[in-house]
Amino acid sequence: MRLLRSTDLALRVLMRLTVAGETNPTTRQVAGDMDVPYTHAAKVVAELQHMGLVDARRGRGGGLSLTEKGRTASVGSVVRAFEGDGDVVDCEGAGQGATPCPLSSGCRLRGALRRAQEAFYAALDPVTVQDIVVDPTAPLLLGIGRAPQPR
Repeated sequence: MRLLRSTDLALRVLMRLTVAGETNPTTRQVAGDMDVPYTHAAKVVAELQHMGLVDARRGRGGGLSLTEKGRTASVGSVVRAFEGDGDVVDCEGAGQGATPCPLSSGCRLRGALRRAQEAFYAALDPVTVQDIVVDPTAPLLLGIGRAPQPR
C-alpha cells in the first residue's frame, strides 16, 4: 500500500515535534526541514491541529508543539485519518470518465483488498508516535535541516 504525501508528511511532522524539546519550530521551519512546500506543510499542520495532536501558536514565542494526545497517538489512527475510509481500488468507477467494473457483482478481489488494508492499519494501531522516535531516530530527526558543523 502506498501512502499519500500528506500522510507521510503528517507522520514526519509528528515525529519531528516529538523530539523538539523546548523549541517550538514554526510551520515554515518544519516545511524547510522536511523540504516540502510551505502550503503543503500548512495544510497538514492545520489538520493535525484539528485532530488535537498539535498546538500552533502565532506571534513571538509561538510555533508548533505536540499535545499529549499527539505524543500517544496511534500511528494507525493518524494514517486512517489522512488516508480516509476509501477502498484500495475504485470498483464503482467514481473517477471522471471511469465505468464501474463489470465484475463488481461477483468479485472477491475487493473484499480481499479491504481485509489487507485493515490488516495494514491493525499492524500500525499499537505503535505510538513516541515509539517511532526512539534512538537511533531521534538524533537523526534533530539534525534534519541543519547545516553540518565544521570540524
